[in-house]
Amino acid sequence: MEPDVEVAPQPESEKPRMRAVVAALILRDKKVFICQRKAGTAMGLQWEFPGGKIEPGETPEQALRRELEEELGIEAKIGPFIAEVQHNYRNGGSIHLRFFAVYHFEGDMQNRIFQDMRWAELRDLPAYNFLAADRKFIRDLAHGKIL
Repeated sequence: MEPDVEVAPQPESEKPRMRAVVAALILRDKKVFICQRKAGTAMGLQWEFPGGKIEPGETPEQALRRELEEELGIEAKIGPFIAEVQHNYRNGGSIHLRFFAVYHFEGDMQNRIFQDMRWAELRDLPAYNFLAADRKFIRDLAHGKIL
């Protein structure tokens, strides 16, 4: 006879939750504004477009406006939706990234959280070490397939 022992059910392996993220293509002439993550942070020294997570209750546009104010100190007029990307990182994380154009903003850009920030020619973007989730989008942008 086997002893009566309750065995806790094994948890199902959790699928990583997809994070909803937004990014701005701040455009001027044939240049776009790019930012480099600080050394010592997750994916440090890689380049990205400014933006961040969509918080509960926010629309993508509201989240992007908030993130641009927090990161760069600007009041941006969020323009049209440009593209979206879904990416699964090797560490198990997943993101759903939406890109929006920003043609107008108020205020002077301030570097509040980045290692470096600069205006880059669209055609030169593939030369920068961008985050993995951005790389195909970067190639298409540089080759005139987007915008």
